[in-house]
Amino acid sequence: MTDEQQLTAAGNEMSASFLAAKKRSDETLAKLEAKPSSFTMLTGDRPTGRLHLGHYFGSIRERVAMQERGVNTNIIIADYQVITDRDTTEHIQDNVLNLVLDYMAAGIDPNKTMMFTHSAVPAENQLLLPFLSLVTEAELHRNPTVKSEMEASGHALTGLLLTYPVHQACDILFCKANVVPIGKDNLPHVEITRTIARRFNERYAKKNPVFPEPAAILSEAPEIPGLDGRKMSKSYGNSIMLGATAEETAKLIKKSPTDSERRITFDPVARPQVSALLTTAGLVTGRDPKDIAEEIGDSGAGALKAYVIESVNEFLAPHRERRAELAKDMDSIRDILHDGNKRANAIAEETLDQVREAMGMKYCFSRRS
Repeated sequence: MTDEQQLTAAGNEMSASFLAAKKRSDETLAKLEAKPSSFTMLTGDRPTGRLHLGHYFGSIRERVAMQERGVNTNIIIADYQVITDRDTTEHIQDNVLNLVLDYMAAGIDPNKTMMFTHSAVPAENQLLLPFLSLVTEAELHRNPTVKSEMEASGHALTGLLLTYPVHQACDILFCKANVVPIGKDNLPHVEITRTIARRFNERYAKKNPVFPEPAAILSEAPEIPGLDGRKMSKSYGNSIMLGATAEETAKLIKKSPTDSERRITFDPVARPQVSALLTTAGLVTGRDPKDIAEEIGDSGAGALKAYVIESVNEFLAPHRERRAELAKDMDSIRDILHDGNKRANAIAEETLDQVREAMGMKYCFSRRS
């Protein structure tokens, strides 16, 4: 494998542990494709804002593919996790409903995929107590996502942020999910979930294991650059939102930074900003970014941006059209979420019952007449 192949689209080196995880992911995906009905998927998003192209290529596209293969697919809208690093829940209802709109516009079918919110499934959140007893404080402090979220927020480390990975384990395990489609940054969460599942089974359920050890399904685009060359993120303001208008998208791309070199080349390390635009164009057209760079050549950054604007807007046009049609009936969107919450509650209650039984906490009291 060459050095070039060892880099993500954002120009960061793929570690040996990531490459090993990618190999396991490919092996799991091969098994899933052979027998999709034996797999249950759980993934989701925090409703902290609108979804962008990074979300689509990093996870949503794979969710839709799994749904269509016949996998038992589940998507959590993690509203409780908004307060891990935020001081307010302002706009949260609007954000939740907009997530459902974007999911459905991207191809998620509520008849095939259960969509639900944290706050509406109390039995799932109750799993947090026994799960916390299965991890050490040192293990929680080592989680790199916890560190990065704390640094990005500028807040002191709260108890909720520290236990964020365990809460995600509750999300995954309450429905016995055995596959989790994720991007590169979320690998540590899947690893701690596997640890919790294994320790629970070893401690309380050796003869009849309660939980599977879920496998990560890594995106083919493990790290997607934003328009400034950094990782695409809402907090950086470098993202192309799925629900943005054609005009908003064009304005954002036109403002994106490049460099002084006229000839367009693809080099994520030396030219991260130009390469970010080429990567975006490559993702939405299905072309190799190097071929796009060669085609544009000496025409410069203006021609590159024009190509990216046209390509992105063409790619997003069907999504925008479906989204606008769905938004005409928001009561139906609320009904879909209500139905998903009801179904998730039933599953969570059953799993919590199994956990209590395994722990010897399913008490049966007889009443005297």
